[in-house]
Parts: sequence; C-alpha cells; structure tokens
Amino acid sequence: MVTGGLGILGRHFCHGLAEFGANVAVLDLDEGGCREFAAELAGEHGVRAVGIGCDVSDACSVKDAVKAAAGELGPIAVLHNNAATKSANLESFFAPFEDYSLEQWRGIMSVNIDGMFLMAQAVGRHMAEQGRGGSIVQTASIYGIMAPDKRIYEGSLYLGVQIGTPAVYSASKAAVIGLTRYLATYWAERGIRVNTLVPGGVESGQNGTFRKQYSARVPLGRMARPREMVGALIYLASDASSYVTGQSIVVDGGLSAW
Repeated sequence: MVTGGLGILGRHFCHGLAEFGANVAVLDLDEGGCREFAAELAGEHGVRAVGIGCDVSDACSVKDAVKAAAGELGPIAVLHNNAATKSANLESFFAPFEDYSLEQWRGIMSVNIDGMFLMAQAVGRHMAEQGRGGSIVQTASIYGIMAPDKRIYEGSLYLGVQIGTPAVYSASKAAVIGLTRYLATYWAERGIRVNTLVPGGVESGQNGTFRKQYSARVPLGRMARPREMVGALIYLASDASSYVTGQSIVVDGGLSAW
C-alpha cells in the first residue's frame, strides 16, 4: 500500500515497487486517478494493482481503504506511509510563523501526522493479526532532522509563490520520525519493521533561483531527482533490510553532513 500514490514522489515509488514485483494498492484522494494509474502499473510491470480513494486524515476512510486493499490483493506485506500536504492555499502554507493560523496548522497536521498515525494503526493491526510480519516505511523530510537555511529562500518561488519551510512542516516531519521509532519497538515482537525514508530537496516546480541556492548547500551540488528516492524505499520494503528497524535512511546528497 502506498499513500499519496499520485504525488510527485508517490508515482515513482509505486513504479519502483511494481518494477520489483510487488502488487500495489495506490491510495490518494482522487479515486479515479488512482484507478487509472493502477491500470498503468499493471500494464507496464505485469503485476496486480488497484486504485483506492482514501483521505488519510479520516479514520473511516482509512479503515475502508485497508479493507479494500486486503480484499483485492491479499495480506498486506508493505505499507509506504507517504501522504503529506501543503494545503490548497500555498500563500497560507508559506505564511510567516508570527502570522500562521491555528486552522492552517491543524489542517497540515491532520494529514502529515494524524494520517500517519491512522494508517500505521490500521495496517499495523492487520499485519499483527495475519502473523506474517511486514515492513512499514514512513516518509519524513530532511527538515524533520535539521532546520532550513533561510538564505536559500531569497527570491525563491514554488509554482509562482514565494516559498519557505514553515514550522508546521518541520514539526510534522520530526513527529513522523518519533512515531517510527516508537512503532519499531512496539511491533518488533510481531516481526513488523518500521523505518523512515528522509528525502532531501527534490526538483518539483521550484524556480531556478531556489534550485541554484539549494544546490550550493549540497555536497553533490544539485537537488535530487524523484527517481533517486526509490532505491532506499525498495531496500527498506524488502528482505534486504530484514535486520533494520527504527532507522531513518537519509537521501539528501550530503546536505545534512554539513
């Protein structure tokens, strides 16, 4: 199961899992888009795939999605807890900390951490009951482990809007890492491994100014390409990482080494 399966990274994650032979349940808000993408995965990779509409911030929607995925594809072996949001209003999302609204804060948290909790709870229960173990991989961010450098945002735009990294984003992503560590120990005796994938900056609509200034902070000298996050997911999802749990795998071009 991949939540946020229609996102910038989500599509690459789904393709990567299918390429390595996994049957994939694609979850996102747009059920029609999920079904269309699932058909693409099945046709290209020769696996079974199903598209399921799901609002990860809604407990009933999550419960129904897990039931549907298991019903269509059988026991769930891997959950990629990947869904996150910047909200529909980018200007509100990127507002200064002093002016940030509680409504906006709670809206982001309802997806970025409440959604992680609800999905991990539902799938973890399923994995524990089926008694076969499993792997849960949760997507955080480099800004869950380090603070953003405000200087790289001078003159920087995302889809035409002045950008920054709001506190709610950093706080929610740090919470994902804390949740991962807790669940890794909580479910260890059930053979369920829980790890965090921590991406650095990925090219996804930022203007040239941002890309240049961010890249100057990275030892490898550039932002990541979406496909470059997939290898870490495959490692954490597979038996290649059978003795790895409670860890954060950072894929950031060396940014956090400085």
